[in-house]
Amino acid sequence: MSKSWFRFGVYECVSPRVVVGTTLSIQHRFTFLSWMLILGIGELTLFGQEPSSSSNLRDHTDVTCFDAGGGKPSLIQSESDWVRRRKDVQHNVARVMGELPNRSGLPNVAFEILETQALDGSLVRQKIRYATDLPERVTRTVVTAYLFLPSESKSRRCPAVLCLHQTNSMGKEEPAGINGKQNLSYALELARRGYVTLAPDYPSFGDYSFDFKENSDWPSGSLRAVWDNMRSIDLLQQLEEVAKDRIGCIGHSLGGHNAIFTAFHDPRIQATVSSCGFTRFHKYYQGNLAGWTSPRYMPRIAQEFGNSPDRVPFDFPELVASLAPRAFFTSSPVGDGNFEVSGVRDTIASAQGIYHLFSADAKLQAIYPDCEHDFPPEARLRAYAFLDEQLR
Repeated sequence: MSKSWFRFGVYECVSPRVVVGTTLSIQHRFTFLSWMLILGIGELTLFGQEPSSSSNLRDHTDVTCFDAGGGKPSLIQSESDWVRRRKDVQHNVARVMGELPNRSGLPNVAFEILETQALDGSLVRQKIRYATDLPERVTRTVVTAYLFLPSESKSRRCPAVLCLHQTNSMGKEEPAGINGKQNLSYALELARRGYVTLAPDYPSFGDYSFDFKENSDWPSGSLRAVWDNMRSIDLLQQLEEVAKDRIGCIGHSLGGHNAIFTAFHDPRIQATVSSCGFTRFHKYYQGNLAGWTSPRYMPRIAQEFGNSPDRVPFDFPELVASLAPRAFFTSSPVGDGNFEVSGVRDTIASAQGIYHLFSADAKLQAIYPDCEHDFPPEARLRAYAFLDEQLR
């Protein structure tokens, strides 16, 4: 019997949008697209279109297809189909960031407590440092971080959140609430809500001395940060205060995409929050990707892919979709001059189908505050409530 293709089951879920400076709640819509149903008289597709000869997997905003062999796109109809597409995404991310080293057989993370301070009578803040390099390396790279232990952790294991900072010289001090913007002190605020939080420095920021030339075995700063973050999660899971299966990650700007990259590589992260962290590459400064190409980030974008969004072999719709069925929340302001909001909306719209495939629609959420590149109080409260729902 010949196939019949129809659009089927489009529905909408209304979600409030944050409007800074007012109490007004504006409604915006998330559209979820239905997945394939096989009927005796034909087939219905989730995306409402049959793969055509013009379809190809080089459109990284399109997560409806996978490579069935020979580069021929086939419509994703099952979780196993998506697993095949995700493996292609992993391969393409590695082409840009580099291959993550083998993590099998790693020892526990040894750490040193440099300072301990009681705060508010309800939590303890410790400044710690720990080595994250591969065991065979003679020279140890040392990460410095702030660890927050809420009073609840004395009597029970608490969920933990890795808190990643934006681009600035102070590094970890901003999410720890020591310096910088109050709107970005999420490590401190989440600790006050009962989370164990860890705020480390990104390579070359804060106390983290890192020479990218001397560490040329790391093809990108992004991959090095992912490795460090995964060792940071190893450390959290060693702590008797932490519920090992309830780990989240949050970050703003640099920390926002650093959180996505880390969750993409580390399935232990059950919930990810990205504030002002991404847009589609084609909509990042109108396709000028120079900001992504320094040694701190992904220099291969320039060296091997000509600084062209048409040639970079992955994009954020694939990354966010690849987190499914784990939870993902973004706060992406409409006035963000770094990460253009329509590219965020494109990403969420693309990823919705994959989340629906896993029956995890509610685990993908986005809000669009009426502000610039910031993480305002209303948005943070929404993000924290999302983490509470997923990790508590």
